[in-house]
Amino acid sequence: MAQGRFQDHHIAISGAGTGIGRAIALRFAREGARLSLFARDGARVERAAAECRGAGASSVLSRAVDIRRGEQVEQAFVHFAAAHGPLFAAVANSGIAGPNTAGAHDRFEELVQTNLLGTYATLRAAQRHLAPGPGARHLVVLSSILARIGVPQYTGYCASKAGLLGLVRALAAELAPANVQVNAVCPGWVATDMAWQGLDAMARDMQSTREAVRDLMLQQVPLRRMAEPEDVTSLVAWLVSLDARGVTGQGLDINGGAFMH
Repeated sequence: MAQGRFQDHHIAISGAGTGIGRAIALRFAREGARLSLFARDGARVERAAAECRGAGASSVLSRAVDIRRGEQVEQAFVHFAAAHGPLFAAVANSGIAGPNTAGAHDRFEELVQTNLLGTYATLRAAQRHLAPGPGARHLVVLSSILARIGVPQYTGYCASKAGLLGLVRALAAELAPANVQVNAVCPGWVATDMAWQGLDAMARDMQSTREAVRDLMLQQVPLRRMAEPEDVTSLVAWLVSLDARGVTGQGLDINGGAFMH
């Protein structure tokens, strides 16, 4: 439940136009944050910004940014900091999904360029505009259950999402002396458009329906349910709250028990 804990705190969120990113933005909007939202699709992120204004955000900026373009990322953070002040937190959520196969049309580089290198550019740009402290500041990364397990034909996605966990651990150690907490969230199946697109592709390959494929996939999930985007937002909100003081360098799993360690 929204508690107003982040009233007037400046929080930047990438990939905020749809899915989990949009849900995270709305969660912080209901808690009164000043939001800086960006995504590749400027129209979608502006629609999300309008929703956040209606949900109670104290101020909202939006901008079209391709995180593969480091100069765009840096310019966006300069713009956001000039308008909203130094950052309390940044959530690096932007990414792409889907399979890749060896050959002329292998998407491996595209997946790694976006998910890993683009996230690195986002975190470094955010770092340069963090509030001075001494209170905790936060960087949160959206990784995936596929950082934990291997899936055939998903080498690019698995590698890029696993790389994010190494990035988080190293950056957490680097920034700990400044009291900056760096963590990752690793969702399993979440009911977003991206997930349903993946299920639809699997259904076509299996000559089945999306519902039948979903049910088949959920047989591997002990809780037998897909998470809702709001489930993930609650974990992100906890990570940047005082309740998570001392939590850094972690990859927190939210997957219905599909991966346990």
